[in-house]
Amino acid sequence: MKALVLSGGSGTRLRPFSYSMPKQLIPIANKPVLEHVLENIRDLGVTEVGIIVGDRAAQISAALGDGSRLGLRLTYIPQEQPLGLAHCVTIAREFLGDDDFVMYLGDNMLPDGVKEIAREFAQNRPAAQIVVHKVADPRAFGVAELDTEGRVERLVEKPEQPISDLALIGVYFFTPAIHEAVGAIAPSARGELEITDAIQWLVASAAEVTASVYDGYWKDTGRADDVLDCNRKLLEGLVHSVRGEVDEDSVLIGPVVVEEGARVTGSRIVGPAVIGAGSLVEYSHIGPNTSIGRNCVLSHTHLDSSIALDGATVTEVRGLHGSLIGRMASIGPADVGTAHHRLVVGDHTRIEVAA
Repeated sequence: MKALVLSGGSGTRLRPFSYSMPKQLIPIANKPVLEHVLENIRDLGVTEVGIIVGDRAAQISAALGDGSRLGLRLTYIPQEQPLGLAHCVTIAREFLGDDDFVMYLGDNMLPDGVKEIAREFAQNRPAAQIVVHKVADPRAFGVAELDTEGRVERLVEKPEQPISDLALIGVYFFTPAIHEAVGAIAPSARGELEITDAIQWLVASAAEVTASVYDGYWKDTGRADDVLDCNRKLLEGLVHSVRGEVDEDSVLIGPVVVEEGARVTGSRIVGPAVIGAGSLVEYSHIGPNTSIGRNCVLSHTHLDSSIALDGATVTEVRGLHGSLIGRMASIGPADVGTAHHRLVVGDHTRIEVAA
């Protein structure tokens, strides 16, 4: 089995971050979302991965290389325009050949993995097997309607009156039967080849299409709040490790990772929290549920439930909570004081916050 990972989207809901970096490279627990996705795929025993890339291809390939660091072999497949998920299958035809494959959206986080679902697919080999998750409001999603034996009867995109609470969550298992399906459908009203239309074509053609319910934690990391929530979830599994320098005036409470080259001086860090390589934390209170990237500087600051990307600087600002701070951003004091702040700060930005 091969894998096809879709990483060409523009990420409009994550602006301003997605203006200068692919949304799939936003770090969760100091590791890009896309790297978490690839590790999940590797856990299935899949090593041949095609990655659909758009105009940010150079940044993605620079971050992942040829995949050998992750035990994978990566093939980058350019998509000149975002013409739909089924279009991604079409342009990946040469890479996929006649192999079964898993298709995985590159901004989806399923930390509990889909190994059992993959085993199901390999054992039964339906033409397609979709992964669904129970949601509170199915009207915002593509919804699967199933028969009593779990076979898909119909897929409905954002139904006004859904008869099911099972939402498609961006992981699909296919046999080569999907290629005939994507070749048979026409573009939707929004001008895209929809994978839901291709799967529905299989259903209408009496092919076997099944659904598996994923019961674990799932997030589409398309919004800042979802990124922060996912960061909190992944930090729950943190194992305490100090490879950098922590002075005797500092206190580490709970699971804290201080990466190599990082320095902590006169500070209190409450885990779970990660301090990235080369970063400096001085006279500050950091955490819990906080990830600090590489080469950051945090001085005389209180920051919790937040993410600071590589190179960020936060100085003399207290009460930062639930914040997402971009690469090389600089946050510092202003002239007038307030007690609490919440920031979503884009890359290469300076924000002055009252102390």
